[in-house]
Amino acid sequence: MSAITEDGAAPGASREAARAGAPAARRTRWWVRLRRDRSLLIMTAPAVLLLAVFTYVPIAGNVSAFQSYDIYQGFRGSAWVGLTNFVNLFGDRIFWHAFENTLVISAVQLILYFPIPIVLALLLNSVLNSRVRSFVQAVVYLPHFFSWVLVVTIFQEMLGGAGVLNTILRRHGLGVWNVMTDPTTFKYLVTAQAVWKEAGWGIIVFLAALAAVDQSLYEAAAADGANRWRRLWHITLPGMRGVIVLMLVLRLGNALTVGFEQMLVQRQAVGRDASEVLDTFSYYYGVAANNFSYGAAAGLFKGVLSLILVLAANRLAHAFGEDGLYRR
Repeated sequence: MSAITEDGAAPGASREAARAGAPAARRTRWWVRLRRDRSLLIMTAPAVLLLAVFTYVPIAGNVSAFQSYDIYQGFRGSAWVGLTNFVNLFGDRIFWHAFENTLVISAVQLILYFPIPIVLALLLNSVLNSRVRSFVQAVVYLPHFFSWVLVVTIFQEMLGGAGVLNTILRRHGLGVWNVMTDPTTFKYLVTAQAVWKEAGWGIIVFLAALAAVDQSLYEAAAADGANRWRRLWHITLPGMRGVIVLMLVLRLGNALTVGFEQMLVQRQAVGRDASEVLDTFSYYYGVAANNFSYGAAAGLFKGVLSLILVLAANRLAHAFGEDGLYRR
């Protein structure tokens, strides 16, 4: 004889009723969460719409990389050529030179640029006067709003042939060194420009990470006799580690994007060999040459490789016990 539950139903019937009611309960919880968060969803809707229209919808245009795309015939009327564009791309010496330049510039920026916002954030955080800290932060962050044309112009006035540096060198009889036209130092020049323009944004991110560190830990460490360097090594840096790893993952995912406008403005000065990167290659040998499928193939190659870099970096972050872009 089967057992009977308190409400007079058999256990099997209770389980069936519970399974039948589970979807309804989930729908109810979803509706409750939707009503609870509707204000936040309404505020984020414009950003999501812009992201969809200008980021995700254009992804469909990657189909042109597998076509002989004609702007007058469109995607439907253009002939399908399969992997022909990629075969031609991988056999192009100029493409591989642009790819090599991209990797070299990205590596230099990763080594020289990435640690600077962290160091500046630590230095600013040690300033006790809040007004001085706010002033320095505002001054450092201001170049983020400058266009690359203005940034290059400022560097031209400082390091160009008639700039401040060469005026001083000529005055002391040391000759002329036009940094703005020197291909051998171009990767360091663009890195310095990126540091001056974008380090302020990174400072804000890392200062927010520093603000989240529990101040009682510093008090306890100071009571135990830990000096400033030990507090920095054992409290501050571990407290920032999650944000540092996240920014590193994002940087690696963006490693193949080293500044299209920045390279375009300075291409005439240093020459194609030094300034050709994947973005400028896609523009000059794709869009400007009316070979849109070839440029799309180069862009798709860059996008797929960037995705692989993000996933690999995120997996490495998980291996070290960090969340990365998302939790497992």
